[in-house]
Amino acid sequence: MSNVTKLSGKVAVVTGGAGGIGKVICQCFANEGARVILADLDETAAMRAISEIDCAENKVSYHFLDVANENSWQNLFKYVENQFSRLDIVVNNAGIYLFKDIEHTTLNDWNRVMSINATGVFLGTKLAIPLLRKTGGGSIVNMSSSSGITGSPFEGAYTASKGAVRLFTKSAALHTAKDNIRINSVHPATTDTSMVEVLWESGPDVKKMVTDAVPLGRLAQPIEIAKTVLFLASEDSSYMTGSELIVDGGMTAI
Repeated sequence: MSNVTKLSGKVAVVTGGAGGIGKVICQCFANEGARVILADLDETAAMRAISEIDCAENKVSYHFLDVANENSWQNLFKYVENQFSRLDIVVNNAGIYLFKDIEHTTLNDWNRVMSINATGVFLGTKLAIPLLRKTGGGSIVNMSSSSGITGSPFEGAYTASKGAVRLFTKSAALHTAKDNIRINSVHPATTDTSMVEVLWESGPDVKKMVTDAVPLGRLAQPIEIAKTVLFLASEDSSYMTGSELIVDGGMTAI
Protein backbone atom coordinates (compact mmCIF):
# COMPACT_ATOMS: atom_id res chain seq x y z
CA MET A 1 0.00 0.00 0.00
CA SER A 2 1.34 3.46 -0.92
CA ASN A 3 2.23 5.91 1.83
CA VAL A 4 2.01 8.86 -0.55
CA THR A 5 -0.36 11.51 0.75
CA LYS A 6 -2.42 14.02 -1.24
CA LEU A 7 -0.59 17.12 0.03
CA SER A 8 2.89 15.79 0.66
CA GLY A 9 5.44 18.62 0.57
CA LYS A 10 2.77 21.31 0.22
CA VAL A 11 2.54 24.47 2.31
CA ALA A 12 -0.98 25.64 3.17
CA VAL A 13 -2.48 28.68 4.86
CA VAL A 14 -5.88 28.20 6.49
CA THR A 15 -7.62 31.28 7.86
CA GLY A 16 -10.04 31.07 10.75
CA GLY A 17 -8.43 27.79 11.72
CA ALA A 18 -8.94 28.11 15.48
CA GLY A 19 -12.29 26.33 15.51
CA GLY A 20 -15.21 24.91 13.60
CA ILE A 21 -14.65 23.99 9.98
CA GLY A 22 -11.22 25.68 9.88
CA LYS A 23 -9.79 23.50 12.62
CA VAL A 24 -10.93 20.34 10.87
CA ILE A 25 -9.45 21.58 7.57
CA CYS A 26 -6.11 22.00 9.34
CA GLN A 27 -6.38 18.44 10.67
CA CYS A 28 -7.22 17.03 7.22
CA PHE A 29 -4.37 18.88 5.54
CA ALA A 30 -1.84 17.80 8.17
CA ASN A 31 -3.03 14.21 7.83
CA GLU A 32 -2.34 14.45 4.10
CA GLY A 33 1.24 15.66 4.55
CA ALA A 34 0.96 19.45 4.32
CA ARG A 35 2.73 22.00 6.46
CA VAL A 36 -0.18 24.11 7.70
CA ILE A 37 -0.13 27.70 8.90
CA LEU A 38 -3.21 28.21 11.05
CA ALA A 39 -3.94 31.93 10.64
CA ASP A 40 -6.36 33.47 13.10
CA LEU A 41 -7.13 36.57 15.12
CA ASP A 42 -7.48 34.64 18.40
CA GLU A 43 -4.09 33.33 19.47
CA THR A 44 -5.40 31.56 22.58
CA ALA A 45 -8.03 29.64 20.64
CA ALA A 46 -5.53 28.90 17.87
CA MET A 47 -2.94 27.44 20.21
CA ARG A 48 -5.62 25.34 21.88
CA ALA A 49 -6.70 24.07 18.45
CA ILE A 50 -3.13 23.15 17.54
CA SER A 51 -2.78 21.20 20.79
CA GLU A 52 -5.95 19.28 19.90
CA ILE A 53 -4.97 18.51 16.30
CA ASP A 54 -3.58 14.99 16.03
CA CYS A 55 -0.62 15.15 13.66
CA ALA A 56 3.14 14.91 13.46
CA GLU A 57 5.08 17.48 15.47
CA ASN A 58 5.39 20.92 13.86
CA LYS A 59 2.96 20.10 11.03
CA VAL A 60 0.66 22.93 12.15
CA SER A 61 1.93 26.34 13.27
CA TYR A 62 0.18 29.56 14.22
CA HIS A 63 0.43 33.04 12.77
CA PHE A 64 -1.67 36.04 13.75
CA LEU A 65 -4.00 37.32 11.04
CA ASP A 66 -6.66 40.00 10.84
CA VAL A 67 -8.23 39.13 7.49
CA ALA A 68 -9.66 42.63 7.02
CA ASN A 69 -6.23 44.25 7.35
CA GLU A 70 -3.92 44.36 4.33
CA ASN A 71 -0.76 44.81 6.40
CA SER A 72 -1.65 41.76 8.44
CA TRP A 73 -1.91 39.68 5.26
CA GLN A 74 1.39 41.02 3.98
CA ASN A 75 3.10 40.09 7.24
CA LEU A 76 1.66 36.58 7.03
CA PHE A 77 2.89 35.97 3.49
CA LYS A 78 6.32 37.41 4.27
CA TYR A 79 6.53 34.88 7.11
CA VAL A 80 5.47 32.04 4.80
CA GLU A 81 8.03 33.00 2.17
CA ASN A 82 10.85 33.38 4.71
CA GLN A 83 10.00 30.22 6.61
CA PHE A 84 9.00 27.84 3.78
CA SER A 85 10.13 29.52 0.51
CA ARG A 86 6.88 28.43 -1.13
CA LEU A 87 3.10 28.55 -0.92
CA ASP A 88 0.82 25.95 -2.48
CA ILE A 89 -2.63 26.33 -0.90
CA VAL A 90 -4.70 29.11 0.63
CA VAL A 91 -8.06 28.45 2.25
CA ASN A 92 -9.96 31.67 2.88
CA ASN A 93 -12.20 30.18 5.54
CA ALA A 94 -12.44 32.95 8.15
CA GLY A 95 -15.89 34.47 8.40
CA ILE A 96 -18.63 35.72 10.67
CA TYR A 97 -22.38 35.18 10.69
CA LEU A 98 -25.11 37.78 11.15
CA PHE A 99 -28.72 36.75 11.75
CA LYS A 100 -30.54 40.01 10.98
CA ASP A 101 -33.00 41.11 8.36
CA ILE A 102 -32.25 44.17 6.24
CA GLU A 103 -34.21 46.65 8.36
CA HIS A 104 -32.46 45.61 11.57
CA THR A 105 -28.98 45.61 10.00
CA THR A 106 -27.00 48.72 10.84
CA LEU A 107 -24.37 50.20 8.57
CA ASN A 108 -21.75 49.09 11.11
CA ASP A 109 -23.15 45.55 10.92
CA TRP A 110 -22.98 45.63 7.14
CA ASN A 111 -19.43 46.99 7.01
CA ARG A 112 -18.14 44.49 9.57
CA VAL A 113 -19.62 41.48 7.75
CA MET A 114 -18.34 42.71 4.40
CA SER A 115 -14.86 43.52 5.72
CA ILE A 116 -14.34 40.00 7.06
CA ASN A 117 -16.35 37.80 4.69
CA ALA A 118 -15.74 39.60 1.40
CA THR A 119 -12.76 41.94 1.78
CA GLY A 120 -10.87 39.24 3.70
CA VAL A 121 -11.29 36.83 0.80
CA PHE A 122 -10.26 39.52 -1.71
CA LEU A 123 -7.06 40.31 0.21
CA GLY A 124 -6.22 36.67 0.86
CA THR A 125 -6.59 35.87 -2.82
CA LYS A 126 -4.90 38.96 -4.28
CA LEU A 127 -1.88 38.87 -1.99
CA ALA A 128 -1.36 35.12 -2.30
CA ILE A 129 -1.07 35.19 -6.08
CA PRO A 130 2.57 36.37 -6.38
CA LEU A 131 3.82 33.69 -3.99
CA LEU A 132 1.71 30.95 -5.60
CA ARG A 133 2.98 32.05 -9.01
CA LYS A 134 6.55 31.81 -7.74
CA THR A 135 5.84 28.26 -6.57
CA GLY A 136 4.60 27.39 -10.05
CA GLY A 137 0.90 27.27 -9.28
CA GLY A 138 -1.42 26.18 -6.53
CA SER A 139 -4.95 26.20 -5.23
CA ILE A 140 -7.07 28.81 -3.47
CA VAL A 141 -10.31 27.69 -1.86
CA ASN A 142 -12.75 30.41 -0.84
CA MET A 143 -15.45 29.61 1.70
CA SER A 144 -18.83 30.90 0.60
CA SER A 145 -22.17 29.43 1.66
CA SER A 146 -25.38 28.03 0.27
CA SER A 147 -26.62 31.49 1.32
CA GLY A 148 -24.34 32.82 -1.41
CA ILE A 149 -26.50 30.93 -3.91
CA THR A 150 -30.00 31.61 -2.59
CA GLY A 151 -31.52 34.50 -0.67
CA SER A 152 -32.67 34.59 2.94
CA PRO A 153 -34.96 37.14 4.60
CA PHE A 154 -32.92 36.93 7.82
CA GLU A 155 -29.39 37.17 6.43
CA GLY A 156 -29.21 40.34 4.31
CA ALA A 157 -25.57 41.25 4.91
CA TYR A 158 -24.40 37.66 5.23
CA THR A 159 -25.93 36.52 1.93
CA ALA A 160 -24.53 39.60 0.18
CA SER A 161 -21.03 38.88 1.48
CA LYS A 162 -21.16 35.22 0.50
CA GLY A 163 -22.61 36.03 -2.92
CA ALA A 164 -19.69 38.39 -3.41
CA VAL A 165 -17.28 35.54 -2.64
CA ARG A 166 -18.98 33.34 -5.22
CA LEU A 167 -18.57 35.72 -8.17
CA PHE A 168 -15.24 37.15 -7.05
CA THR A 169 -13.89 33.59 -7.07
CA LYS A 170 -14.91 33.12 -10.69
CA SER A 171 -13.31 36.39 -11.77
CA ALA A 172 -10.10 35.63 -9.89
CA ALA A 173 -9.99 32.12 -11.35
CA LEU A 174 -10.09 33.49 -14.88
CA HIS A 175 -7.32 35.94 -14.05
CA THR A 176 -4.95 33.27 -12.67
CA ALA A 177 -5.73 30.30 -14.90
CA LYS A 178 -2.70 31.03 -17.10
CA ASP A 179 -0.48 30.74 -14.01
CA ASN A 180 -1.82 27.31 -13.03
CA ILE A 181 -3.43 28.83 -9.96
CA ARG A 182 -6.83 27.26 -9.46
CA ILE A 183 -9.47 29.15 -7.47
CA ASN A 184 -12.76 27.56 -6.42
CA SER A 185 -15.47 28.19 -3.85
CA VAL A 186 -17.25 25.92 -1.37
CA HIS A 187 -20.88 26.50 -0.36
CA PRO A 188 -21.94 24.72 2.84
CA ALA A 189 -25.41 24.88 4.30
CA THR A 190 -25.84 25.16 8.08
CA THR A 191 -22.98 23.27 9.66
CA ASP A 192 -22.92 22.07 13.25
CA THR A 193 -20.39 24.56 14.65
CA SER A 194 -20.41 27.29 17.29
CA MET A 195 -20.79 30.00 14.63
CA VAL A 196 -24.49 29.23 14.16
CA GLU A 197 -25.40 28.94 17.83
CA VAL A 198 -27.02 32.38 17.53
CA LEU A 199 -29.65 30.66 15.38
CA TRP A 200 -30.55 28.15 18.08
CA GLU A 201 -30.81 30.96 20.63
CA SER A 202 -33.54 32.64 18.58
CA GLY A 203 -36.16 30.08 19.61
CA PRO A 204 -36.60 26.65 21.23
CA ASP A 205 -37.68 24.88 18.05
CA VAL A 206 -35.38 26.61 15.55
CA LYS A 207 -32.74 23.87 15.39
CA LYS A 208 -35.39 21.24 14.67
CA MET A 209 -36.99 23.46 12.02
CA VAL A 210 -33.66 24.08 10.28
CA THR A 211 -32.72 20.41 10.41
CA ASP A 212 -36.12 19.22 9.18
CA ALA A 213 -35.83 21.56 6.19
CA VAL A 214 -32.70 19.76 4.95
CA PRO A 215 -33.57 16.98 2.45
CA LEU A 216 -30.91 14.71 4.01
CA GLY A 217 -32.53 15.38 7.38
CA ARG A 218 -29.48 16.56 9.33
CA LEU A 219 -26.97 19.37 9.65
CA ALA A 220 -23.58 19.16 7.96
CA GLN A 221 -20.62 18.04 10.06
CA PRO A 222 -17.37 20.04 9.78
CA ILE A 223 -15.49 17.01 8.44
CA GLU A 224 -17.86 16.83 5.47
CA ILE A 225 -16.98 20.39 4.48
CA ALA A 226 -13.28 19.88 5.21
CA LYS A 227 -13.11 16.86 2.88
CA THR A 228 -14.59 18.98 0.09
CA VAL A 229 -11.94 21.63 0.70
CA LEU A 230 -9.25 18.92 0.68
CA PHE A 231 -10.50 17.73 -2.71
CA LEU A 232 -10.20 21.25 -4.17
CA ALA A 233 -6.79 21.80 -2.57
CA SER A 234 -5.35 18.58 -3.97
CA GLU A 235 -4.54 17.39 -7.47
CA ASP A 236 -7.75 15.32 -7.39
CA SER A 237 -9.41 18.49 -8.71
CA SER A 238 -6.62 19.44 -11.12
CA TYR A 239 -9.01 20.41 -13.95
CA MET A 240 -11.34 22.51 -11.79
CA THR A 241 -11.15 26.27 -11.50
CA GLY A 242 -13.87 28.88 -11.13
CA SER A 243 -16.20 26.18 -9.83
CA GLU A 244 -18.59 26.28 -6.90
CA LEU A 245 -19.07 23.10 -4.88
CA ILE A 246 -22.37 23.11 -3.01
CA VAL A 247 -22.37 20.95 0.14
CA ASP A 248 -25.85 21.55 1.49
CA GLY A 249 -27.69 18.28 1.96
CA GLY A 250 -29.93 19.11 -0.99
CA MET A 251 -31.12 22.52 0.21
CA THR A 252 -30.53 24.39 -3.07
CA ALA A 253 -32.24 21.59 -5.02
CA ILE A 254 -35.59 22.48 -3.49
